[in-house]
Amino acid sequence: MAIVKNGELVTSSFVDASGANAIPSEGAVIVNLEQWRTHRDELLKRGTPLGIRLHSDQAPELIADDLPHLAVVALEFPKFRDGRAYSYARLLRERYGFKGELRAVGEVLLEQLFFMLRTGFDAFEILSTDPLKDYRTAVADFSVWYQPAADGRPTAMQLRRAKH
Repeated sequence: MAIVKNGELVTSSFVDASGANAIPSEGAVIVNLEQWRTHRDELLKRGTPLGIRLHSDQAPELIADDLPHLAVVALEFPKFRDGRAYSYARLLRERYGFKGELRAVGEVLLEQLFFMLRTGFDAFEILSTDPLKDYRTAVADFSVWYQPAADGRPTAMQLRRAKH
């Protein structure tokens, strides 16, 4: 699966072991919440970058205390109409101050990339023959915003005031 991060096509250094029967014994890894709860101490002792994948029914407060240990939080979009991950992304950025990679996974639709960016996502698993081109096309749809959001971009009103 291709990952677009900060507008560039990248190869993830993380192995997504979420839901796997065995977690690799070394290297950067993403685990699910159940694996994290079961193997937390062992994973922390490894000294390698760690990530967690949360299902849409697993709110970020479940991992809030562990965020300083995590380099990646992958939020799952199981279906396009399940938008809880948008709220979770904003909570992770604004309430919990998460500065690591916030990755959208699952049913990541191009029509929704722009809104995912606005809520704080900076990495996306995109199923496409040309994910970077599709990403750039999707995020170019809008250039001015009315509402403030987790991405910190200035609103139309702020831009207007800055000109005068």
